[in-house]
Amino acid sequence: MPDLAIRPATSDDAAAICAIYNPYVAGTTISFEEEPVLAADMARRIADVGAAGLPWLAAWREERLVGYAYATRWRVRPAYRSSVESSVYLDPQECGRGTGAALYRALLDALRTLDVHMVIGGIAQPNPASVALHEKLGFRKVAHFSEVGRKFGRWVDVGYWELRLQA
Repeated sequence: MPDLAIRPATSDDAAAICAIYNPYVAGTTISFEEEPVLAADMARRIADVGAAGLPWLAAWREERLVGYAYATRWRVRPAYRSSVESSVYLDPQECGRGTGAALYRALLDALRTLDVHMVIGGIAQPNPASVALHEKLGFRKVAHFSEVGRKFGRWVDVGYWELRLQA
């Protein structure tokens, strides 16, 4: 995608990231957060991911942030240090244009350069677009938890997909 630029996110991107993320918070069960995230809080999250030695990437098209992806540690105990959970969010106008796949591939490439063995994607159900993206990139479904989240007065299931990066 020649008109798509992907680079590490900075705290200066926080407001634009919030502009993409907060509609997911306010109107969907894709995120289990229930209150909009402030730019200062998002900047802290970006810094925390970087301080953990993990990537947070921002995708730009025509000088506009159109998506982002990042990884966080899967669990805090030391034996989990080689496993991460990934997240990708897009401006809705970017859906179906290949932006999510390009951004996710860039994240996976960055993770391959680190000591990351397993990438885990948790997907609130139903979300066929996210499932299709993960499976297109080689993730396989390994778990399904029923009614583990509650948002908008209803129970929400979460499925987990994994991708092994290193043998």
